[in-house]
Amino acid sequence: MRTIGVIGAGSWGTALANLLSNKGMRVRVWDTDSDLLAYIAKNGENKKYLPGVKLHKAIEVTKDAAAALADAEFCLMAVPAQHFRAALTAAAGHIARGAILVNVAKGIEQGTLALISRVAAEVLPEHEYAILSGPSHAEEVGVGMPTTVCTASARLYAAQTVQDLFMTERFRVYTNNDVTGVELGGALKNIIALGAGISDGMGFGDNTKAALMTRGIAEMARLGVRMGAQRETFFGLSGVGDLIVTCTSMHSRNRRCGIMIGEGMDPKEAVARVGMVVEGITTAAAAAGLAERLGVEMPITENICRVVKGETEAKDALTLLMTRDKKHEQEELA
Repeated sequence: MRTIGVIGAGSWGTALANLLSNKGMRVRVWDTDSDLLAYIAKNGENKKYLPGVKLHKAIEVTKDAAAALADAEFCLMAVPAQHFRAALTAAAGHIARGAILVNVAKGIEQGTLALISRVAAEVLPEHEYAILSGPSHAEEVGVGMPTTVCTASARLYAAQTVQDLFMTERFRVYTNNDVTGVELGGALKNIIALGAGISDGMGFGDNTKAALMTRGIAEMARLGVRMGAQRETFFGLSGVGDLIVTCTSMHSRNRRCGIMIGEGMDPKEAVARVGMVVEGITTAAAAAGLAERLGVEMPITENICRVVKGETEAKDALTLLMTRDKKHEQEELA
């Protein structure tokens, strides 16, 4: 029986803790929200983030990070991307030597424009790092719906170890060695999902969304290749797979937020209405910053960034995108 310390009791951290506990693993969960932990311990449910999912009775919740991570072979980081550095720094002194860091956050750190793998390497360079990503709504994983994801690490054995840890009859895990590509896919698709929601909120149809998703994956891959990622990764689970599910599902916070923005709501009010972190909002600015720094053309990302910042109206952004200079479809893809 392996021991896993979970940092973060949000929807995804809870769903994965439940999956692992159902596999017979020893799972301890820590979060800064002590009231949430108390509720989970008393009721066996995370009503705030994963309502309706009965949690395995063996899951341990603790208000002490040291207790959660004591002798844990894995540290599962399930916190929003913008809080990853602070959370890992706080937990670092309690993480056992040789423990593998497994990150499920999807985003780019604002300010530094760093991917989460770089942040982890700065805080805990001696630990192996793996990311788990793909089309995986916590609401569906929580009730055992079939789901397929991938895990990426710079070292194959670490990815294979994480693969074995999470693999079940209903949760299939593939391995990958393209950490940059897997991280960028998970982060950038949230921006495109915001755009898909904005399109829905403006009353547009399937044609518009299909165009947005297709050209969106093209610019995601363009940035990724410039940053050293493999183009093929963006047409796998962590790229187009995650893009499809996030752009089409009402489980998607990014899409729901975008719908409200498209209907005319102020972006800050839309985020408040969602009631949880909307990673696409913060990632849009970071991705636009990376595109500018690296000289990569990302018109969808740049225009969505302007919309969420309140610098332009959605209808004007649409006009700018539709009236750009003529191009060959495969331009800059080769």
